[in-house]
Amino acid sequence: MNVLIVLGVFISMEGATWLIHRYIMHGFLWILHRDHHDHSHNGKLERNDWFFFIFATPAIALLYLGVQQNFSYWFFTGLGISLYGMSYFFVHDIFIHQRVKIFTQTKNPYLLAIRRAHKQHHKHLGKEDGECFGFLWVPVKYFKMYFNKK
Repeated sequence: MNVLIVLGVFISMEGATWLIHRYIMHGFLWILHRDHHDHSHNGKLERNDWFFFIFATPAIALLYLGVQQNFSYWFFTGLGISLYGMSYFFVHDIFIHQRVKIFTQTKNPYLLAIRRAHKQHHKHLGKEDGECFGFLWVPVKYFKMYFNKK
């Protein structure tokens, strides 16, 4: 049952991410997210990096609460959120934005589709008129671009 909780929360996080990205990050917290689009920050860190702490806090709280309750479902909920957060970090910050220069020459169609969709998202410098707010699941047209290549 605990594996199902972790898996269910991980999968649900994709929908939550889309909603949060579309309506909060491109909404009232645009002040933190803007520099991720227009690169108006100085140095390697962005104001957008505060979202790491914003999203990690409830996950850590759930992990702690779950441990205090003898590894209750709260722990596994926090674990699902944390695993999604780690996936986000590796795919978004390392693979897509190349904050660490590894995985630069992939030919994997799935990863290339994710990278292309994210580029489409970043072509919009303002908070309006955005597209591709998801993370691990992106519109099918981007998958077709790479899976149909011979």
